[in-house]
Amino acid sequence: MAEMEKKPVKITETILRDAHQSLIATRMTTEQMLPIIDKMDKVGYHAVECWGGATFDASLRFLKEDPWERLRKFRDGFKNTKLQMLFRGQNILGYRPYADDVVEYFVQKSVANGIDIIRIFDCLNDIRNLQTAVTAANKEKAHAQVAMSYTLGDAYTLDYWVDLAKRIEDMGANSICVKDMAGLLCPYQATELVTALKEAVDIPIEMHTHYTSGVASMTYLKAVEAGADIIDTAMSPFALGTSQPATEVMVETFKGTPYDTGLDQQLLSEIADYFRPIRDDALESGLLNPKNLGVNIKTLLYQVPGGMLSNLTSQLKEQGAEDRFYEVLEEVPRVRKDLGEPPLVTPSSQIVGTQAVLNVLMGERYKVATKETKDILAGKYGATVKPVNPDLQKKILGENAEIITCRPADLIPNELDTLRKECEQWIQQDEDVLTYALFPQVAVDFFKYRQAQQTKVDATVADTENGAYPV
Repeated sequence: MAEMEKKPVKITETILRDAHQSLIATRMTTEQMLPIIDKMDKVGYHAVECWGGATFDASLRFLKEDPWERLRKFRDGFKNTKLQMLFRGQNILGYRPYADDVVEYFVQKSVANGIDIIRIFDCLNDIRNLQTAVTAANKEKAHAQVAMSYTLGDAYTLDYWVDLAKRIEDMGANSICVKDMAGLLCPYQATELVTALKEAVDIPIEMHTHYTSGVASMTYLKAVEAGADIIDTAMSPFALGTSQPATEVMVETFKGTPYDTGLDQQLLSEIADYFRPIRDDALESGLLNPKNLGVNIKTLLYQVPGGMLSNLTSQLKEQGAEDRFYEVLEEVPRVRKDLGEPPLVTPSSQIVGTQAVLNVLMGERYKVATKETKDILAGKYGATVKPVNPDLQKKILGENAEIITCRPADLIPNELDTLRKECEQWIQQDEDVLTYALFPQVAVDFFKYRQAQQTKVDATVADTENGAYPV
């Protein structure tokens, strides 16, 4: 048999972002990460995902760290490795759509501070919510990767994914990511999907999944054999469970094959040794819940992501209605269908789940509708893949309600100057206005904390200069 052509698979390492976001609620500090960067830089990763997603919010809110400062420190340390971030399309890293000028400025500043690859996604796969960020990334000479939020359902045929991939290539993306946030993509479906995508587009295909349902490593194996160019993995101490497959395992899997990554297991082992005590401390403190490390096959049975399952359980527990869990699980697909069958990813998973709980507990469907349910029905999040239930739309919004059919951000006037005026007393660096734009209250709390710390330092310096402390 003729020897197969060599096609090494590339690895994007997620331990500095998605791995600890998935397992320990994004609580790893910059100081915990910095000592290992030099070793990580020698591995030869395709990229290290280290910013964006929930890291921005968590840095400010829980760790009292400036996320921009973290990024600059990463950039100083990673001399040979590309840095990647996750970006929620028109929502940036926040939870509402922003004006185009804020999106453009955020992309510009992310690249200026060290980001090479921006992975951009939208919870409805509405291309219109991605275009501004892609164009801005192209302008800054960054790599614009567009992620398709992968899900299951009548609307999500192979033709749907192929058509979406072609549109993504046409809009100026440099690569495509299949973002399987719930671990729903099974191995043989991965073969079918990747084969079709490779035939349809010329740009690279990256695979991103979570181990939640237990199939992720096998899914990667079949995807790589079908032609996937890059896979997302996490160093073993923070792999598996609701995180990604383990980097060392995938490197070993492809060793000696045409897909051999060429990465050094000895070096990876030293990196794993560094992170293991951090994992053990997180287990001991309760920050890492052992439940997050298991396999939850219900993810596949109900097409509900792991994080959403635990959300539903806690909502029912608060209401003393845990015995109604299965009723709620059966209601989830019905609500999802009413709301146009969106992929279940932040924030649509929370919206569908909460509405399903209300429908079951109230004894009448949609007796109470949340503000977010109304917003999806009104088109405020963008276009859903299938039309929403028209009767429900009328019932909840009224007969003559205005439904948004344009790109939602077209209705938002430029807001950067207004935001800058609102927070000008706190600004110490250009990026502060963006921090404020995304999380106004959390940002001001952080700015006050930063000022207090600086006052302390200044006082100490003054005392030293005045001879209060022997030098």
